Amino acid sequence: MPHTTPMKDDKIFLSHGAGGKQSRTLVEKIILKYFNDPLLVALPDSATFDILDSRKTFCFTTDSYVVNPVFFPGGDIGKLAVCGTVNDLAVCGAKPLFISCAMIIEEGFSINDFERILRSMATTARKVGVRIVTGDTKVVDRGKCDGIFITTSGIGIKKNNVCSGLSSIRPGDAIILSGVPGLHELSIICAREHFNFTVSLKSDCAPIYFLVEKMLGSSARIKFMRDPTRGGVASVLNEIVAGNNFGIRIYEEKIPLTEQVRSLCDIFGFEILHLASEGRVVMVVDKNDAQKLLDVMKKHPLGKRAEIIGNVIREFPGRVILKTKFGSERFVEMPSGKQLPRIC
Repeated sequence: MPHTTPMKDDKIFLSHGAGGKQSRTLVEKIILKYFNDPLLVALPDSATFDILDSRKTFCFTTDSYVVNPVFFPGGDIGKLAVCGTVNDLAVCGAKPLFISCAMIIEEGFSINDFERILRSMATTARKVGVRIVTGDTKVVDRGKCDGIFITTSGIGIKKNNVCSGLSSIRPGDAIILSGVPGLHELSIICAREHFNFTVSLKSDCAPIYFLVEKMLGSSARIKFMRDPTRGGVASVLNEIVAGNNFGIRIYEEKIPLTEQVRSLCDIFGFEILHLASEGRVVMVVDKNDAQKLLDVMKKHPLGKRAEIIGNVIREFPGRVILKTKFGSERFVEMPSGKQLPRIC
């Protein structure tokens, strides 16, 4: 388990849901104290388990979506909910099969907007080949929900012998990032605050299952995958090294960025590695297959901007190091506090 700061207060704050240090502390110090099932304690994106008398391995995941605004450039809360569940299954090496959908709707919410969300969910699910098969709907008083909240759960079947896990990671392994990070969080803040920039910015919200499937079909030496949602790439990389006898070094010049993203991060004072994506994947792969996998990823529409951004190293065990374009190095920490609430 990674080192965490003890809870110092008796209240829940927005930072506890931001995907950084406070989120990790809440889960490890409070939630795992009561929910300590062996399938949960490793904190995977999906629980992986076998069922008696079945030769198949299943993955099961759940997540809630409270994004504000519910419609944003590149997506909406419905598309986000389906993509989020599909992606959590995909990065565990599973083929998504079934999704449940529970909705809490505020009294007065527009029927037209509700149908628009449902249509988006149905379209996204159909594209991936996943079925929405059960659900629940609750309506609460005005002012009790802020529009609509959606919870989706998903079940998939894991492919055999894929993603051997953190225990298989070794110094020299390569880190691949599938594209420009942080576009989802940046698009949310621009939509929420009605910033009128010259070039429009769209969320990267997308189902990554077919990209992951193509990668898994190209190599048996993909060791770990994670989608960098809340807390961004920095959280994923810090979770990989936490408590292990290796570190990670990444290179600033290798991180795929656009000038627009650079400029927005400068304007807002954001660390790009802390910003959430909803259609990206971080992979740890054997160094001997890294270039081949990168070439495969670049041929997919969601991986055109993919790069090998770094490597697993023997130095600095438990830490993530960024080598800047000027040659200096600094630690990349898991984000602390909240940057932007209600992003997913």
